[in-house]
Amino acid sequence: METSERSMKTVLQLFTKYKYILLVVFLSLFAVLDLSNFGIPPTHDGEYHVLRFQQFYKVLSEGNLYPRWAPDFNNGYGIPLFNYVYPLPNYITSGFHALGFGFIDSFKLNMAVASILGAIFMYLWTKKYWGELGGVVSSVFYTFSPYHFLDIYVRGSVGEVWSLGLAPGLFWAYSSFFESKKNIFLILSSVFLALLVYSHNILALIFFGFFIIYASFLIWESKERKEDIKFLIIIIFLGLGLSAPFWFPALIETKYVTGLQVFDPTKHFPQLYKLIYSSWGYGFSGDNAPDQMSFQIGIANLIAFLGSVVVFYKTKKRVLPFFIFAFIISIFLITPFSSFLWNTISLLSYVQFPWRFLSVAVLIVSFLVGSLVMDSLFKKRRKLQIVISLFLIVLSITLSIKYLSAPFYHQRTDQHYLTRSNFTDGTNSPGNSFNTKWLSGIPEKRNKKIEFLKGEGDIKINEIKSTFYSFSINSKGNSRILINTAYFPGWTAISNGNKINIQNYNGRMLIDAPKGFVNVRIYLQSTEVQKISSLYFLISILILGIISLKIDIIKK
Repeated sequence: METSERSMKTVLQLFTKYKYILLVVFLSLFAVLDLSNFGIPPTHDGEYHVLRFQQFYKVLSEGNLYPRWAPDFNNGYGIPLFNYVYPLPNYITSGFHALGFGFIDSFKLNMAVASILGAIFMYLWTKKYWGELGGVVSSVFYTFSPYHFLDIYVRGSVGEVWSLGLAPGLFWAYSSFFESKKNIFLILSSVFLALLVYSHNILALIFFGFFIIYASFLIWESKERKEDIKFLIIIIFLGLGLSAPFWFPALIETKYVTGLQVFDPTKHFPQLYKLIYSSWGYGFSGDNAPDQMSFQIGIANLIAFLGSVVVFYKTKKRVLPFFIFAFIISIFLITPFSSFLWNTISLLSYVQFPWRFLSVAVLIVSFLVGSLVMDSLFKKRRKLQIVISLFLIVLSITLSIKYLSAPFYHQRTDQHYLTRSNFTDGTNSPGNSFNTKWLSGIPEKRNKKIEFLKGEGDIKINEIKSTFYSFSINSKGNSRILINTAYFPGWTAISNGNKINIQNYNGRMLIDAPKGFVNVRIYLQSTEVQKISSLYFLISILILGIISLKIDIIKK
């Protein structure tokens, strides 16, 4: 009996201690509850991801720790898809799939987990400024922002959902390091920065830009600017180093593929009134069709922004004008008024769609809303603070409630997509992006992976994997052997133990074979750029290891 009472007391103590973060988790679970339905929602990108997950898992399960090649796309010729597409959701899915989940369920689990983590990190970050109730309110506004549900239920952009989940983690970790100068938060800041890059390269660029601005604001307010600048440089160096295997080859080796810049950003400015309110359509941007997707900031978010201006007027809290101004700039970049910047700054074209800045706008305005219930505003009026907090939470959820679900779910299993030629035969991307530049289009299917182009004889296949071919040739004379795989730097051929040249034959691989019997191995190895990125990664791991072991390396 006493043991039971002690256990109950312990549970109550834990609940009392962690009640706010438990509330955040509960509400975030409610926000993504619809994803528990069977099937897949009708999103822009979701069906593409199912096949990408399958290809990534296939290559990973063959022992390639960092897959870069999707072997079955492009009519079986393969494409270097994962050299350019953010890998974090693919790794998360591979973990889920190894546990027994299908690729469709893993797609939904990705977005659910990312959303819950984003809610937790937003709470941890904002409670530093506004207190626990302010942190809860900011977290709820962030989780229930319309743009968040647009990414989940309309666009199906699993990478962007992960970015929204990890961005507040980066700001929390850096803020914690800035305050404490503890090694653990320097490490976490670097790791979160790397994960942000791995989650979605475009949103990483947007959030990274705002992170630099935020860090600069904190450093400007600091009395130890030189030290803080040094530590910021270390975090950036390590974060970029940990993510170098993705961003460095993707940037340098872009010249080897086609179709990556197919959007004109200036054709995708939303109409101004749609930022305030727009119907919840499922069409694409840029055509102003009746069912076009929504670009709304959110009525609750706009109310919160106006409220934060009033709070600043009353409190003069220095962090508020920084975030208020940042919000205005982010919205400005979404509007046609900023077209001169999009036409002038070439880096902006990498963002593709101006409305992507809604992601950082949502982060900023969610931060601001916590100021409406910050502890210093209420002091001894705790009950009033609780009432206003509950009102804001209910307001945010109520105004977003109709966006918390998909209109329906395709009652499909993984097999539906794995067996459909319209999903497998192309490059699995709009406009057949990511095809190698040496192929003029999607090549015709061939029955044989390896065949004689010139000469005759026998070819015996010993082993065929995603990025490794082993076969023997018994040729009656000097021959030319065609490998029906897309030509790409990194493919290497070994014949009887000696390296031989791989030639480009209309975008496919070609090798010469002498008369007689030879054993050949062809495999995809790292390019020089990829090797440099791996070295940068290993150096960053080594430095982080040293930092984690030498507790006193950082002193305030």
